[in-house]
Amino acid sequence: MSAAVRVTFLGGLGEIGRNCAAVEVEGRLLLLDCGLMFPTTEMPGVDLVLPDFSWLLKNRDRIEGAVLTHGHEDHVGALQFLLRELSFPLFGSALTLGLARGRIEEAGLLGRTKLVPVVDGERRRIGPFDVEFIPVTHSVPHGFATCFRTPRATSSTPATSRST
Repeated sequence: MSAAVRVTFLGGLGEIGRNCAAVEVEGRLLLLDCGLMFPTTEMPGVDLVLPDFSWLLKNRDRIEGAVLTHGHEDHVGALQFLLRELSFPLFGSALTLGLARGRIEEAGLLGRTKLVPVVDGERRRIGPFDVEFIPVTHSVPHGFATCFRTPRATSSTPATSRST
């Protein structure tokens, strides 16, 4: 039997913002986005809401990098805060990386990461992860859906079209 594949959500469930998840394969982690959330009116005095990074800090030596799906702040805006504590490469479209770079550079943290551009349809090996970058239409250009091929699942074919 293949090793387990785990997905840990650090934010972004049941809310708009803080999109951040970690996929685990063979004991290694790959982040999917690292966004922030803007406070609601019920949060006076709060400027930004970040994902809970405590688990990532405990597992810092297992992080391979972060895949960025697109350049909205709720998907890349927290990178400048996480990169204060950790160092890892970022994978995304040239536009997405450019938008993230501005915030990271502004925080003086560009030396803590490597920006790795990917293109439509590219399939890339990132540590034990096999990731495909699938172009999507969104309100910000050059966004990607991602397909992770893992020991537990190697197809992105919808379950309704699989033969039994």
